[in-house]
Amino acid sequence: MDISYALGMAGTVAFAVTAVLAVIPRGIDLFGAIVMGIITAVGGGTIRDLILDVPVFWASDLNYIWVALVSSIIAFYGNRLMSRKNIYSLMLYLDGAGVALFVIQGTEKAIGYDFGMPVGPVILGIITAIGGGLTRDILAGNPTLLMKKELYAVPVTFGAILYMLLLKLFPESSGLIGLVCVLITFLIRAAAIHWKLTVPSWMLLKLEKNNIIN
Repeated sequence: MDISYALGMAGTVAFAVTAVLAVIPRGIDLFGAIVMGIITAVGGGTIRDLILDVPVFWASDLNYIWVALVSSIIAFYGNRLMSRKNIYSLMLYLDGAGVALFVIQGTEKAIGYDFGMPVGPVILGIITAIGGGLTRDILAGNPTLLMKKELYAVPVTFGAILYMLLLKLFPESSGLIGLVCVLITFLIRAAAIHWKLTVPSWMLLKLEKNNIIN
């Protein structure tokens, strides 16, 4: 199995599980949990493909849907186990790996279609990584990822921009550059999880002053 595909599936599992765990406190039923899990797992890539006006990625590989569905069911019925600190932390790190992989995949796919160069690929990379989570939060009535102090969108944005810059300098090494950028993005996100890093205070001061961030 391709390592990129395996990581993509792991990220799909993590996205679905963390989505279900996030909405269970609201008293959601099994059907609602499955919908939230699937939307979070494949939502970003779906939005990206719709913008690119190409066939949606999971239509040709329903494994993404089945994995998200099964993961959502397991998370729903095993939420007490999944909510344990060690297991939930593992899910967060898997989520970080998924985000890191998906942002580079999304950026790379947009480049392949020469979409809105040079800004378009960065935007679609970010959408691929966090679009599902944003949709989940909107549907659940929760503050979105972009409205929190958590260092989540920053590593994703940095990874996409870094990929674009390095690819411009070393176009013949796209594969290696992709792996490096995935790793760097994941390490930044993992550091944020481990040390509970937040958005820099100089950014928060302005946001809080305007009552934008909670």
